[in-house]
Amino acid sequence: MLPDDIFFSTVSELAPQIRARRISPVELTEGYIHRLETFGKRLGAVATVTRETALREAREAEAEIKRGHYRGPLHGIPYGVKDLIATREANTTWGAAPYKDQRFDFDATVVQKLREAGAILTSKLAMIELAGGMGYNQAGASLTGACRTPWNTDFWSGGSSSGPGASVAAGLVAFAIGSETSGSIITPAAFCGVSGLRPTYGAISRHGAMALSWTLDKLGPMCRSAEDCRIVLSAIAGRDTLDPTSRDSNTIPRYGDLGKAASKTRRGKLRIAVMKDSYEKAQPEVNKNFLASLDVLRRTASVEMDVKMPDTPGVAVGVIVDAEGASAFRDLIESGRVKELASPEGRVGGYAASLVTAVDYLHAMRLRAPARRLWAEFFKKYDLLVAPSRSTVSYPVDKTFDQAYPGIAATSPIGAANLVGIPAISVPNGFGQHGLPTGIQFVGPAWGEMTVLEAATAYQSATDWHKRRPPLGS
Repeated sequence: MLPDDIFFSTVSELAPQIRARRISPVELTEGYIHRLETFGKRLGAVATVTRETALREAREAEAEIKRGHYRGPLHGIPYGVKDLIATREANTTWGAAPYKDQRFDFDATVVQKLREAGAILTSKLAMIELAGGMGYNQAGASLTGACRTPWNTDFWSGGSSSGPGASVAAGLVAFAIGSETSGSIITPAAFCGVSGLRPTYGAISRHGAMALSWTLDKLGPMCRSAEDCRIVLSAIAGRDTLDPTSRDSNTIPRYGDLGKAASKTRRGKLRIAVMKDSYEKAQPEVNKNFLASLDVLRRTASVEMDVKMPDTPGVAVGVIVDAEGASAFRDLIESGRVKELASPEGRVGGYAASLVTAVDYLHAMRLRAPARRLWAEFFKKYDLLVAPSRSTVSYPVDKTFDQAYPGIAATSPIGAANLVGIPAISVPNGFGQHGLPTGIQFVGPAWGEMTVLEAATAYQSATDWHKRRPPLGS
């Protein structure tokens, strides 16, 4: 039996041991499955455990490695996907009762790419129903009920990638794939104390993933370190003919070129802008941890305080999500089956979203081009923007979100950054109320993933917050 420490190892720690055959992919997969079936159930983090498929893939990986055919650092590594990503051998419920028996006869492109890299799919992970597209105000807005952070199970893991965040934090998978439309990777990464990367729009194919807002949706890795996010990103990024919005970028290294990319060094210090109004009105512990993080960053970067974010109409995101979500789920809304959703807001939210006018939608879409130009100009002066990932720690599962922390009104770049489709990563930077983790986010220019990851990796090399283990599962 493998020791618990193994299940909290990073991909970059596991990979050389698997390659050297000191760790068996079969034994590792069996251990993660056991944890998914025990701790995962207690957290409400798991939709389906793909036991038979996973063990078959683990045996194949072990045999290949034994023959000397090693595919790279994800070979033999068990992982999970948010349950909006299609898989042939398990239901894909989208976290919602109307789709609880839904089954696709194909795998999403991201699953195919990870299989080609040798990774082992162990689970479909819990999520907020329909990725929150119909609206919600409570942790239990999911087919699987409230998903809890393993740091304190009285509190939510964050949405809508709730299961991926909790599962990575609790050592139930080595990494996971989440999705973000407007905060759904950054939030659970912060609330669960893991590293979550939202890539540039179009960096990763969404073929086979549920569409909520096809001009905003993004898939991304959730891992135990920023370095792991880089490894996973390199395996799943790139052009896919099945997703016309996807594209290649020479700024994101291909999976086989990871060593070459890692050897590159930057000339001169990173220029980091600290976002004005993002931390001053946050919870005291969030504020304190963020300022301490800036002291760490100042050792290797030039940090400019209280920089005003480009003027971007954040309300446009809500209009776009409502209009595109109502279109994506038109049949659900018009059939009345939306009333089967767990969230009271979700049962009526689709009807309200259907009332968005074409004029309002087109106006919101027209705002995006000038907003992108403003952000491009901003990033000519700065390499990165930083801010607290969230202005509070996680919310109690027994309260509605608007009851949790009244009076907290810090500004966040999440909405604006999603509107213009630029990358960000949240990494843990301390703890706040109730023993819950806090996070710092690094936001970069379009196709600036490597700069974002470079900064986050440097921060993690100087701190150990990402190495801390939660009470549940340890």
